[in-house]
Amino acid sequence: MVEVLDLKKLMKFNSDKISREMLSDKPEMRIALMCLEAGQEVSPHKAPMRLMMYCVEGKGVFIVGDEEIEADEKTAILCDPMVPHGFKASKGEKLIVMAVVTPVD
Repeated sequence: MVEVLDLKKLMKFNSDKISREMLSDKPEMRIALMCLEAGQEVSPHKAPMRLMMYCVEGKGVFIVGDEEIEADEKTAILCDPMVPHGFKASKGEKLIVMAVVTPVD
């Protein structure tokens, strides 16, 4: 079976809160799309899964452990299980992030 995710049609912004949409929720992989207005953020948190944060559009600061990484579109940031991670849209910039998580073997 083939699934096509047209991100252009799935991107939605909300000035009151981060727009989060679960694109796929399967035991072997979950995919979420998050659209942030300038200044909005996902606070650092831990999860028991492997994670890829893919910056689809915009610019932001990604936190992985003690590191802060400035990234823009078409950048992927990988994170190991139980390492704090989060991200924030840069000032004056919208940020679209696709998060892909997989279970730990």
